[in-house]
Amino acid sequence: MRRAPPHPGPLLPKGEERERARYILPDLLAPGLSVVFCGSAVGAVSARVGAPYAGPGNKFWPTLHAVGLTPRRFRPEEWRGLLALGIGLTDLNKTQSGSDADLTQDGDDAASLARKIERFRPRIVAFTAKRPASVFLAQRSVAYGMQERRVGDTALCVLPSPSGRAGAFWDQRPWRDLAMLVARPPR
Repeated sequence: MRRAPPHPGPLLPKGEERERARYILPDLLAPGLSVVFCGSAVGAVSARVGAPYAGPGNKFWPTLHAVGLTPRRFRPEEWRGLLALGIGLTDLNKTQSGSDADLTQDGDDAASLARKIERFRPRIVAFTAKRPASVFLAQRSVAYGMQERRVGDTALCVLPSPSGRAGAFWDQRPWRDLAMLVARPPR
Protein backbone atom coordinates (compact mmCIF):
# COMPACT_ATOMS: atom_id res chain seq x y z
CA MET A 1 0.00 0.00 0.00
CA ARG A 2 1.44 3.37 -1.01
CA ARG A 3 0.52 6.84 0.16
CA ALA A 4 1.18 9.66 -2.26
CA PRO A 5 1.59 13.38 -1.64
CA PRO A 6 -1.57 15.45 -1.98
CA HIS A 7 -2.67 16.30 -5.49
CA PRO A 8 -3.98 19.86 -5.84
CA GLY A 9 -7.37 20.65 -7.27
CA PRO A 10 -10.48 22.62 -6.35
CA LEU A 11 -12.64 19.51 -6.48
CA LEU A 12 -13.94 19.33 -2.89
CA PRO A 13 -16.02 21.77 -0.90
CA LYS A 14 -14.29 24.18 1.47
CA GLY A 15 -13.63 22.70 4.89
CA GLU A 16 -12.52 19.35 3.47
CA GLU A 17 -8.90 20.37 2.80
CA ARG A 18 -7.59 18.03 5.50
CA GLU A 19 -9.45 15.12 3.92
CA ARG A 20 -8.20 16.06 0.44
CA ALA A 21 -4.60 16.20 1.67
CA ARG A 22 -4.81 12.47 2.38
CA TYR A 23 -6.16 11.61 -1.09
CA ILE A 24 -3.85 9.75 -3.46
CA LEU A 25 -5.73 11.18 -6.47
CA PRO A 26 -8.36 13.91 -6.25
CA ASP A 27 -11.95 13.34 -7.20
CA LEU A 28 -13.21 14.55 -10.54
CA LEU A 29 -16.61 15.88 -9.54
CA ALA A 30 -18.96 18.71 -10.43
CA PRO A 31 -22.68 19.27 -9.87
CA GLY A 32 -25.13 17.43 -12.12
CA LEU A 33 -22.83 15.04 -13.98
CA SER A 34 -24.40 12.31 -16.11
CA VAL A 35 -22.34 9.55 -14.52
CA VAL A 36 -19.68 9.24 -11.84
CA PHE A 37 -17.55 6.10 -11.92
CA CYS A 38 -16.55 4.85 -8.47
CA GLY A 39 -13.81 2.27 -7.96
CA SER A 40 -12.48 0.63 -4.83
CA ALA A 41 -9.25 2.67 -4.82
CA VAL A 42 -6.58 3.69 -7.31
CA GLY A 43 -4.31 0.88 -8.40
CA ALA A 44 -0.58 0.87 -7.73
CA VAL A 45 0.29 2.04 -11.25
CA SER A 46 -2.33 4.80 -11.11
CA ALA A 47 -0.94 6.03 -7.79
CA ARG A 48 2.58 6.05 -9.23
CA VAL A 49 1.71 7.93 -12.45
CA GLY A 50 -1.03 10.16 -11.00
CA ALA A 51 -3.78 9.00 -13.37
CA PRO A 52 -6.76 6.69 -12.72
CA TYR A 53 -7.22 3.32 -14.42
CA ALA A 54 -3.63 3.47 -15.75
CA GLY A 55 -2.60 -0.14 -15.09
CA PRO A 56 -1.55 -2.30 -17.99
CA GLY A 57 -4.47 -4.30 -19.25
CA ASN A 58 -7.07 -2.05 -17.61
CA LYS A 59 -10.08 -1.86 -19.90
CA PHE A 60 -11.60 1.36 -18.49
CA TRP A 61 -10.41 3.81 -21.16
CA PRO A 62 -10.98 1.59 -24.22
CA THR A 63 -14.40 0.58 -22.87
CA LEU A 64 -15.58 4.18 -22.36
CA HIS A 65 -14.90 4.75 -26.04
CA ALA A 66 -16.17 1.37 -27.27
CA VAL A 67 -19.58 1.86 -25.60
CA GLY A 68 -19.90 5.46 -26.78
CA LEU A 69 -19.39 7.38 -23.54
CA THR A 70 -16.39 9.22 -25.01
CA PRO A 71 -15.95 10.39 -28.63
CA ARG A 72 -12.42 8.95 -28.74
CA ARG A 73 -10.18 6.78 -26.62
CA PHE A 74 -8.78 8.89 -23.81
CA ARG A 75 -5.37 8.18 -22.31
CA PRO A 76 -5.25 7.87 -18.51
CA GLU A 77 -3.35 11.15 -18.18
CA GLU A 78 -6.25 12.93 -19.94
CA TRP A 79 -8.67 11.96 -17.16
CA ARG A 80 -9.57 15.54 -16.25
CA GLY A 81 -11.06 15.94 -19.75
CA LEU A 82 -13.93 13.61 -18.81
CA LEU A 83 -15.57 16.40 -16.84
CA ALA A 84 -16.44 18.24 -20.07
CA LEU A 85 -18.31 15.10 -21.18
CA GLY A 86 -20.40 14.95 -18.02
CA ILE A 87 -18.33 12.13 -16.52
CA GLY A 88 -16.80 12.14 -13.05
CA LEU A 89 -14.48 9.86 -11.09
CA THR A 90 -14.07 8.94 -7.44
CA ASP A 91 -13.18 5.97 -5.26
CA LEU A 92 -14.62 4.44 -2.12
CA ASN A 93 -11.13 4.38 -0.60
CA LYS A 94 -9.25 7.62 -1.29
CA THR A 95 -6.27 7.04 1.03
CA GLN A 96 -4.89 3.66 -0.06
CA SER A 97 -3.79 2.21 -3.37
CA GLY A 98 -3.33 -1.22 -4.86
CA SER A 99 -5.54 -4.16 -5.70
CA ASP A 100 -8.58 -5.00 -3.59
CA ALA A 101 -6.47 -7.55 -1.69
CA ASP A 102 -4.05 -4.74 -0.67
CA LEU A 103 -6.77 -2.51 0.80
CA THR A 104 -7.96 -2.41 4.39
CA GLN A 105 -11.45 -1.55 5.54
CA ASP A 106 -9.97 1.41 7.42
CA GLY A 107 -9.66 3.28 4.14
CA ASP A 108 -13.19 2.58 2.92
CA ASP A 109 -15.41 5.61 3.49
CA ALA A 110 -18.99 4.96 2.43
CA ALA A 111 -20.23 7.96 4.43
CA SER A 112 -17.92 10.32 2.55
CA LEU A 113 -19.06 8.85 -0.77
CA ALA A 114 -22.70 9.33 0.23
CA ARG A 115 -21.99 12.98 1.09
CA LYS A 116 -20.36 13.52 -2.30
CA ILE A 117 -23.34 11.97 -4.08
CA GLU A 118 -25.74 14.14 -2.09
CA ARG A 119 -23.69 17.28 -2.75
CA PHE A 120 -22.95 16.81 -6.46
CA ARG A 121 -26.15 14.92 -7.39
CA PRO A 122 -24.95 12.99 -10.45
CA ARG A 123 -27.61 11.23 -12.45
CA ILE A 124 -25.89 7.84 -11.98
CA VAL A 125 -23.06 6.49 -9.83
CA ALA A 126 -21.54 3.47 -11.55
CA PHE A 127 -19.36 1.27 -9.35
CA THR A 128 -16.54 -0.18 -11.43
CA ALA A 129 -16.48 -3.43 -9.46
CA LYS A 130 -18.60 -5.38 -7.02
CA ARG A 131 -16.40 -4.62 -3.99
CA PRO A 132 -17.04 -0.86 -3.73
CA ALA A 133 -20.75 -1.40 -4.41
CA SER A 134 -20.98 -4.12 -1.79
CA VAL A 135 -19.27 -1.96 0.84
CA PHE A 136 -21.31 1.15 -0.03
CA LEU A 137 -24.63 -0.72 -0.10
CA ALA A 138 -23.67 -2.78 2.98
CA GLN A 139 -24.66 -5.93 1.10
CA ARG A 140 -22.58 -9.09 0.98
CA SER A 141 -23.60 -9.81 -2.60
CA VAL A 142 -24.55 -7.43 -5.41
CA ALA A 143 -25.54 -8.14 -9.00
CA TYR A 144 -24.28 -6.31 -12.05
CA GLY A 145 -26.58 -3.67 -13.48
CA MET A 146 -28.89 -1.03 -12.07
CA GLN A 147 -29.68 -1.32 -8.37
CA GLU A 148 -33.01 -0.75 -6.64
CA ARG A 149 -31.46 1.53 -4.05
CA ARG A 150 -30.88 5.20 -4.89
CA VAL A 151 -29.20 8.07 -3.10
CA GLY A 152 -31.69 10.89 -3.44
CA ASP A 153 -32.32 11.15 -7.18
CA THR A 154 -29.05 9.40 -8.05
CA ALA A 155 -29.35 5.91 -9.53
CA LEU A 156 -26.72 3.30 -8.66
CA CYS A 157 -25.19 0.80 -11.06
CA VAL A 158 -22.65 -2.02 -10.65
CA LEU A 159 -20.28 -2.85 -13.50
CA PRO A 160 -17.74 -5.63 -14.03
CA SER A 161 -14.27 -4.52 -13.03
CA PRO A 162 -12.16 -3.22 -15.93
CA SER A 163 -8.97 -4.24 -14.09
CA GLY A 164 -6.65 -6.50 -16.00
CA ARG A 165 -6.62 -8.73 -12.91
CA ALA A 166 -10.37 -9.29 -13.18
CA GLY A 167 -10.35 -10.52 -16.77
CA ALA A 168 -12.14 -13.76 -15.92
CA PHE A 169 -15.21 -11.74 -14.90
CA TRP A 170 -15.12 -9.23 -17.75
CA ASP A 171 -18.32 -8.55 -19.65
CA GLN A 172 -18.81 -5.34 -21.60
CA ARG A 173 -22.62 -5.71 -21.79
CA PRO A 174 -23.39 -3.92 -18.48
CA TRP A 175 -21.14 -1.07 -19.64
CA ARG A 176 -23.11 -0.85 -22.91
CA ASP A 177 -26.38 -0.88 -20.97
CA LEU A 178 -25.09 1.99 -18.81
CA ALA A 179 -24.04 3.97 -21.90
CA MET A 180 -27.51 3.57 -23.41
CA LEU A 181 -29.07 4.80 -20.17
CA VAL A 182 -26.71 7.79 -20.03
CA ALA A 183 -27.59 8.65 -23.65
CA ARG A 184 -31.32 8.80 -22.84
CA PRO A 185 -32.71 12.11 -21.66
CA PRO A 186 -33.34 12.21 -17.90
CA ARG A 187 -36.94 11.74 -16.82
